[in-house]
Amino acid sequence: MSVDATRILKVDTAAQKQGSSLLAPSIPPNTGEAKKVVWIDIDNSPHVPFFLPIIEELEKQGVQLVLTARNIYQVRELLEFFHLPCKVIGRHYGKNKLLKVAGTFLRALELAPTAARSRPDLAISHGSRAQVLICKALGIPSLMMNDYEHSTRVGFLEPEWVLMPDIIPDGVMSRNTDRLLRYPGLKEDVYVPRFTPDPSILTDLGISADDLLVTLRPPATEANYHNPESEILFAETLRLLAAKPHVRAVALPRNARQSQKLRTDWSDLIAGGQMLVPVTPVNGLNLIWFSDLMVSGGGTMNREAAVLGVPVYSIFRGTIGAVDRYLVSQGRLILIETIDDVRTKIKLVRWNRPAKPDNRNLPALQCIVSNILSAVGVGARKSDAPVTQTPAN
Repeated sequence: MSVDATRILKVDTAAQKQGSSLLAPSIPPNTGEAKKVVWIDIDNSPHVPFFLPIIEELEKQGVQLVLTARNIYQVRELLEFFHLPCKVIGRHYGKNKLLKVAGTFLRALELAPTAARSRPDLAISHGSRAQVLICKALGIPSLMMNDYEHSTRVGFLEPEWVLMPDIIPDGVMSRNTDRLLRYPGLKEDVYVPRFTPDPSILTDLGISADDLLVTLRPPATEANYHNPESEILFAETLRLLAAKPHVRAVALPRNARQSQKLRTDWSDLIAGGQMLVPVTPVNGLNLIWFSDLMVSGGGTMNREAAVLGVPVYSIFRGTIGAVDRYLVSQGRLILIETIDDVRTKIKLVRWNRPAKPDNRNLPALQCIVSNILSAVGVGARKSDAPVTQTPAN
C-alpha cells in the first residue's frame, strides 16, 4: 500500500512484527471486491500508540486507511518514533475557550480537502471534534471513542456512534443511546499487552540500579478540565522528591512551554541530577515499567501504570471520571487530593517488579475492531449497527 497525497497508511514492518503474536484471529478476512475506506484522525499524543494495533487489524481486513493528526503536544514526535506515516493538519490553540472553539472550526476546514478527496466510508477518532464537524458537513458517518465523560462534549454535533469502556454509565457520553457502543476494559488494554520492556532505557537516561526511579507527568494546564490545584500538588511532589537524595525523577512534559517551565522553576533539582527532563521523546510505557512509582496529573499515563501494575498516584484535580473511580476501587490508583496526601500517601519505596509484564490477549482490541468493521460494512450489511456491549456495572 503506497503513501499518496492523503497519506494512505503503511504501518512500519517492525511494528507489525512486534505486535503480530497479539493480533486476534477471530475476525475473518474481508473477501469483498471493493475496499472500504476508514479515516483515522489522531487528536492527541496518547492516541498514537492506541491506534497502532487498531490500524494493523484493519489493514489485515483489507481496509484502506487515511491517517491525519493534529500537531498538539508531542504527536508529531511520537508519529516519527513509531514510524507512522501521517498527514499532520492543524495545531493546538491554547487554553482560551473561545480560541479552542475557533480552532476546532478552523481545523475542520483544514481537514475538508482530505475528507472530500478520500470520501471515507467511516471516520473514527478518540475525541476529535473537528473530524465530527467536517463529517457532519460532508455526510460522512463517524465513530468517536472516548473514555472520560467529563471532557467537553460535542453537543448537537454528535457522531453516529460513540464507543466507550463498559464501566462508564449510560447517559453521560451521548443522548442517542441506540448508537452508544461499549468495549470491555480500558483504552490502555488495547496496546499495553503488546509492550516488551527494554532495559537499555535506564542506561540511555543515566539511571543507575541503585536509584529509586520516579516518573512524573505534569498536569495538562491547557486542558478544559484543568484545576490549578494540580499544579500545587505537582510542586509539592517535587519538593518531597528533592528531600530524598537517592531518588531520581524523570519528568515528561507535554510540550516545549511546559518543558521550559520545568527547567526554569526546578533548575537546582536538575543541576543536582535528581530530576531529568529528556530532550527527545522516550517510550513512556518502557519508562513507567522500569520506574518504582508514577506521579501524574494526567489520565492516560496513570492508567498505563495501573495496567502494568506499577504503583501510581494521581494529582489530577478535575472531576474524577468513571474509569479512575474504577481503578481506585480496585486499589490500582491512589488519588492525591491535598498537600498532606503528598506527604503521607506517596510511598518512595522500590516496586517489586515481576520478571515481565502480564501480556494477556485482552478483548478490548477485538471488540473495538469488530465494531469498526460492522459500522463500515465489512462482514455485515452496512445498515447493521455495530455490536453493543453490555455494561459491566
